[in-house]
Amino acid sequence: MDGYYAFMLVATALVLMMTVPALALFYGGMSRSKSVLNMMMMSFTAAAIVGILYVAVGWSMGFSGDGTFFANPFEMWWLDGVTTDGYIFVMFQMTFAIITCALISGAVEGRMKFSAWVVFLPLWALVVYFPMAHMVFGCTDDSLICGRIGAQDYAGGTAVHINSGVAALMLVLVLGKRIGWPRDKMRPHNLTLTMLGAGMLWLGWYGFNVGSIVFTGATDEENTAQFLAETGRTFANTTLATMAAILGWLLIERLLHGKATSLGAASGVVAGLVAITPAAGAVDIEGAVAIGAIAGAVCSWAVSWKFRMGYDDSLDVVGVHLVGGVVGTVLIGLFSTSEGAGGIDGLFYGGGAGALGDQVLGVLVAIAYSGVMTALIALALKHTIGLRVSEDEEVEGIDVVAHGESAYDLHTSMTRGGSLTAGVPAAAKASEGANA
Repeated sequence: MDGYYAFMLVATALVLMMTVPALALFYGGMSRSKSVLNMMMMSFTAAAIVGILYVAVGWSMGFSGDGTFFANPFEMWWLDGVTTDGYIFVMFQMTFAIITCALISGAVEGRMKFSAWVVFLPLWALVVYFPMAHMVFGCTDDSLICGRIGAQDYAGGTAVHINSGVAALMLVLVLGKRIGWPRDKMRPHNLTLTMLGAGMLWLGWYGFNVGSIVFTGATDEENTAQFLAETGRTFANTTLATMAAILGWLLIERLLHGKATSLGAASGVVAGLVAITPAAGAVDIEGAVAIGAIAGAVCSWAVSWKFRMGYDDSLDVVGVHLVGGVVGTVLIGLFSTSEGAGGIDGLFYGGGAGALGDQVLGVLVAIAYSGVMTALIALALKHTIGLRVSEDEEVEGIDVVAHGESAYDLHTSMTRGGSLTAGVPAAAKASEGANA
């Protein structure tokens, strides 16, 4: 089992990399230049705050025992009773909590108070993510989604992506639209960063999916066989679904808008990864390709819903993570095979409609729980400390207002000797407001 522990160390590092720096780069590039640093800071602070909170109570709430919504927060307070070799799996699950919280930030680009984000993070983790993790990953008889309902979710379609996507939608509905949206074009300021971040997310996702292997009480030989079978399946499925999703996204983008864009390719990467996350261990490679292609096409179409429905989801968290998570989780009921981790044949593989019904019910529970709880948290913050920066601060740019910095200090001035020197932050402050 030494090889397994070494593998999990690498997987944990890869998942942490998905938030910092991969998600920070992906979201940062999609942001406007006056909010790119704030966008990245939201990912870094998610890692710091949620990571420590997870060790304090999150692990105990998710994995210490039975409970419909969560286990006893204090049974394993600060990992009491966890052996040092068990720290590896705790750290692995901690990285899931971190990225789930960080994903939400993309929806509120440029207008949410940084102080409100810092308060929102621990509240949302405690009230929403930790309970959802217990329902999905705790898998006791009493845990709601994987225990009582029996829905399959290999690595977090419900707990991570549907959860964060619904939370993003609730937060933007309470927060309101950006000034000028949708009249003004608010294009990504640096697609090179976005594509780099997407590539790093793809790499890190192998830790996310392939690392989500849970052994039962089998012998070492059985463990080795199970490990090889599951790693091969999840690695291949993650790869092929992502490739198919890129093509699906670009096809719909070409049909609807006449162009196949780099942003579309990067978004297709993420959509495919999101959709295959719950299904990575449940389907064969044909099913993985089908899920990826469907998710890429549906998410490509779904990102335009915000203009029709009037919610300002800045970086398409709803269109990619909520929609992609729903697609991938529901399609398990069609494409799962009894040879997979769950041992259940889906509708297309000779099984009945029961598996599909379980998947749909699991999705509905995740949407309802996350939606109600996130709305309550957002409304509480709005009416206490406030959620949103002022109009003047939003126009000036949240990087300067919240952090006193500018990502691109292009102001120069002449010294007495005639040489050009970079401007100081105060000078950048004066010019940044015009940079949208």
